[in-house]
Amino acid sequence: MAKRDYYEVLGVDSDADDAALKKAYRKQAMQYHPDRNPGDSEAETIFKEINEAYEILKDPQKRSAYDQFGHAAFEHGGGAGARGFGGMGGGFSDIFEDLFGDFMNGQQGGGRARAPRGSDLRYNLEISLEDAFHGKKMELKIPTTAACDSCDGSGAEEGSEPTTCTTCQGQGKIRAQQGFFTIERTCPTCQGQGRVIKNPCKACRGEGRVRKEKTLSVNIPAGVDDGNRIRLSGEGEAGMRGGAPGDLYIFLTVKEHRIFQRDGQNIHCRVPIPLTTAALGGDIEVPTLEGSKAKVNITAGTQSGRKFRLRGKGMPVMNSHSHGDMYIHTIVETPVNLSKRQKELLKEFEAEGKGSHSPESEGFFSRVKDFLADLKD
Repeated sequence: MAKRDYYEVLGVDSDADDAALKKAYRKQAMQYHPDRNPGDSEAETIFKEINEAYEILKDPQKRSAYDQFGHAAFEHGGGAGARGFGGMGGGFSDIFEDLFGDFMNGQQGGGRARAPRGSDLRYNLEISLEDAFHGKKMELKIPTTAACDSCDGSGAEEGSEPTTCTTCQGQGKIRAQQGFFTIERTCPTCQGQGRVIKNPCKACRGEGRVRKEKTLSVNIPAGVDDGNRIRLSGEGEAGMRGGAPGDLYIFLTVKEHRIFQRDGQNIHCRVPIPLTTAALGGDIEVPTLEGSKAKVNITAGTQSGRKFRLRGKGMPVMNSHSHGDMYIHTIVETPVNLSKRQKELLKEFEAEGKGSHSPESEGFFSRVKDFLADLKD
């Protein structure tokens, strides 16, 4: 398959200046970066094309050769494309930190190597619906790594200091020239640290960090829901040898409640009501998540499944003063364990039932009668 024109790949004209090239490259690289398109092989291929094109066009000599001879200028000098993160040429590393600093673990192209950033941590926290409603301050014990006290995080035994790596001169990476191209790779001596430790700390074995349990105070805001997460910056694992710590992400799960059901910011509650209250009407009291009771007026003739709305009695909306609503779903309860007199009264009620007292059942059986009549025709 023939290669696409490098100017076409970046979406610029052939007379574009350096600023236009860099701007186009930044935009394309941001869009097709593998970390933003996990598992997308097409995006990965385009990403490699973008880096190859910019690697050539940003260099005046290579660009001149390309303008004269096209792709043929490089057919015998080795490809210019990116080969994963470890084999990227100088073109991408020039602005990689600017675009994707989080993925570089603190290392900047061209500068001295920095100690690698610590890993982010995930903590799964289950809370009650009441805690989600009111909000809560909690103390959590997190197993993590922290800077070694014996060496103050340096990784070197007391009385000694890490020394600059003589292989990479503290850069953490070494470069090799191959024709037109400069190949950059992690320094094998210091493993990208830029420094070497001749006398490693015995407590941390030269890592500059040790395992420990840390107690943190966490504020759970009112209104949180399942799947919400809280980010605590710098509370993740400590970086090696003085590297910046990662972050801690707390993922929340709200337990099911024995009375209430949540739907977004609204609360639902199924409430059984006596047959007499459903028929004659009356007031009932229902619980709320606030811890109080609310009065609900049941209108005469209420059927099972009817909803009554209590405005503002639902969940609080995060970072707001507003609340959702609470919905009462009535369940008309059929009386049981009737006395002889109660049964007699119900029979008298049935005998007096010459009017339309049960519209739903009468309507249903009327439809059944029509259905059976249609079957006979």
